[in-house]
Amino acid sequence: MSERSPESTIFGELRRMARTSGAVGGIAARVAGERIFGVKTDKTAHAEDLKAILGGLKGPLMKVAQFLSTVPDALPEEYAQELATLQSNAPPMGWPFVRRRMGSELGPAWESRFKSFGREAAAAASLGQVHRATLPDGREVACKLQYPDMPSVVEADLRQLKLAVSLYRRMDSALDNGEVYQEMCDRLREELDYLREASQMRLYGIMMRDTPDVSIPTPVEELCTKRLLTMSWLDGRAIIKRLEEDPPLEERNAYAKALFRAWYKPFYQYGVIHGDPHLGNYQVRPDRAGINLLDFGTIRVFPPSFVGGVILLYEAVRDGDDDKAAEAYRIWGFRNLSKETMEVLSLWAKFLYEPLVQDRVRPIQEVDDMSYGRKMAAKVHEGLKRTGGVRIPREFPLMDRAAIGLGSVFLRLRAQMNWHQMFMELAEDFSEAELTERQVSGLREAGVPAATAGAAAK
Repeated sequence: MSERSPESTIFGELRRMARTSGAVGGIAARVAGERIFGVKTDKTAHAEDLKAILGGLKGPLMKVAQFLSTVPDALPEEYAQELATLQSNAPPMGWPFVRRRMGSELGPAWESRFKSFGREAAAAASLGQVHRATLPDGREVACKLQYPDMPSVVEADLRQLKLAVSLYRRMDSALDNGEVYQEMCDRLREELDYLREASQMRLYGIMMRDTPDVSIPTPVEELCTKRLLTMSWLDGRAIIKRLEEDPPLEERNAYAKALFRAWYKPFYQYGVIHGDPHLGNYQVRPDRAGINLLDFGTIRVFPPSFVGGVILLYEAVRDGDDDKAAEAYRIWGFRNLSKETMEVLSLWAKFLYEPLVQDRVRPIQEVDDMSYGRKMAAKVHEGLKRTGGVRIPREFPLMDRAAIGLGSVFLRLRAQMNWHQMFMELAEDFSEAELTERQVSGLREAGVPAATAGAAAK
């Protein structure tokens, strides 16, 4: 089956916008009514309606909503709280779609390339669904098939998102998230290319090959296309299911240590971050001694100087050094910060870095309040309003999201770790020159485009 024509893509966008514009328009109307005319609205009830609408859609708007819920002040508080719980519950596509998609990607004799192929989807996500299969040589594989018309879906959703974000920015926000929006546009468009994701999966295999408690699937090159990703099948179960069984502290700590390495070894040693740290992207292995890391569509490669800025801010928090903090914010891309604005941002930095500064075994958060992080974000938001606001650089959100998302998982795990020690194992001997060399070598070996996701390495 051939790709859709431009006309079909346009009609796909119009259909998508018709389904989502009511939800986004409702946000705009209610926020505007309260802000401009003083009309009080039940934003909590509307947030629940919005969640119900988005939860039934296949596609990126649900994924973007999850992302925005972790960015301070990107959305009104009520919407952020509701959307933070959003997961993909849309039913999978049936066998007729699977047969057509596989035929269009591998040819009419595609079934001869498998010993067996499951007709029912093993998992459904925002952009595609996964089927379990067996190759003729006996290898178990997972085949991720992209849903129909995804390019048009992405573009329609991004247009609606731009409307919602820009309206909220004009009415009630202390943060300028224009760069954040552009960052999400780029990352979502990249996710449509499964050949890119296969190369990014290979990169993670390279970066984590000496980390035995983190397992990475391996792409099957000859069975991958832009809309089909075939990879080795990893046995595992959802980490949330294991937590419901109340495993012992030793086991929970093992998962926390593996997750810390899975996210931060690539960052501090290669300048790479996995940008989607929600519970569905990691599993508990059958040996209960490690985790499976999944879904490599949202990857960001940072200039080594940005990683240096992250470490410099750690030192600023540790030493109480305002000059170091100012330099770190400059490296990150914040511009023209007043002394008062920098003091407000440093409240957020201290909240995030506190577990890394203290050289002792402790939980990730010692305050017995699961909403403490959001309260801190609200405090920072109010401070930024008071000091005139700030423009968020596009390099910042995925890094911030990883810290917040992983922190929430460590809270769920009730892990007791020396976070400082784990951080120092990865970052103590940091060198921009060595990171650059590893980054260039890893990207080249994996076949990842050197300029992907903002990479400085060429």
